Amino acid sequence: MSIKTYLDSTYLKTPEQAGISNSDTLDQVRALAQEAMENGIYAVMIRPDYVRSVRELLDENKSEVVLGTVIGFHEGTYDLNEKLREAQKAIADGADELDFVINYEAYKKGEVDKVADEVETCTTVALREGKVVKWIIETAALTDEEIVSITQLIRDIVMNKIGEENAPNVFVKSSTGFFQTPNGEPNGANEHVIKLMLDNAGTLPVKASGGVRNIEEAQKMIDLGVKRIGTSSALAIVKGEQVNGGY
Repeated sequence: MSIKTYLDSTYLKTPEQAGISNSDTLDQVRALAQEAMENGIYAVMIRPDYVRSVRELLDENKSEVVLGTVIGFHEGTYDLNEKLREAQKAIADGADELDFVINYEAYKKGEVDKVADEVETCTTVALREGKVVKWIIETAALTDEEIVSITQLIRDIVMNKIGEENAPNVFVKSSTGFFQTPNGEPNGANEHVIKLMLDNAGTLPVKASGGVRNIEEAQKMIDLGVKRIGTSSALAIVKGEQVNGGY
C-alpha cells in the first residue's frame, strides 16, 4: 500500500497558539484539505470548529479524503457530557472520524471506572453513527505500565462490551503532540511506546501520532504495524522531504 493511505494530515493549532486570526486558521485548514485532495493523502485532522466548512469543500470536490476531528483536545479532562456534546456536533457537521483524548489524568488517579464509562459511552455513540473512533492515550504522560493497562482497558471494552466486529473501527492512538514534557523530551510516537501499544491492543488498530516528520520515521511506524499516522508533515512525507518542526 502507498504510504499516502496511512497519513492523517493534521492542523490542530488554535488561532491563539498560531498567533493568527480565526479566518486565517480557516484558510489554513481549507488549504490542508486542498493539499490532501491534490496529493492523495488519506485524511485530514482538524479542530471541531472548522469541520463544517471543510466538509463543504470536500463535498464540492466530490473528494474521498476522510475528515477527522479531535474531541476533548488536548487535555482530555473534559467531562463525559462535554465530550458527548462536542462529538455530536462534530458528527452533525460532517466529521467521518472522531479522535477522543482519553481522561488519562483520571486514569492515573485510579478512577478506572470513570474512564471505562467514557470509553464505552463515547465509542458506542460514534459507532452508532457510522464513525471511526480513535482514543488518544497521551503516552508521554504515562508510565510504561500505564500505557499497557490503558491500552488493555480500551481493548477489553471493545471486545467484551461493544463487540469484536467493531474492533477495526476503534483505534488506540499515541499522542496529541501538544503535551508539554520536561527538558524537551519526546512527547509523541516512538518505537518503544508504539510496540507497547501494539502488543496490548489485540485486534484494535494503532495510530502513531506526534513527532513523525519524515518518510523514514513513517515507514518505521508502518513496519512496526500501525495502521494510521497522524502528522503535520504529511506532504513532506509524501515528497520524501525532511521537516524539523511540527507535530
